[in-house]
Amino acid sequence: MMDTKKKPLKQKIRLAPFVTIFIFLVLGIIGITVDEPSRVLEQATQICLSCIGIG
Repeated sequence: MMDTKKKPLKQKIRLAPFVTIFIFLVLGIIGITVDEPSRVLEQATQICLSCIGIG
């Protein structure tokens, strides 16, 4: 006869996605603290102006 009681399956939690997200968050915070977003915006503006022919 078959046993009608089923044991609950224990799901294995993958660690790699959490480690990857943590690394990206740390790198993002470091980039923000060294004022990287303003540098990127400045370079993007220079590239766009030179493409148009103004800069």
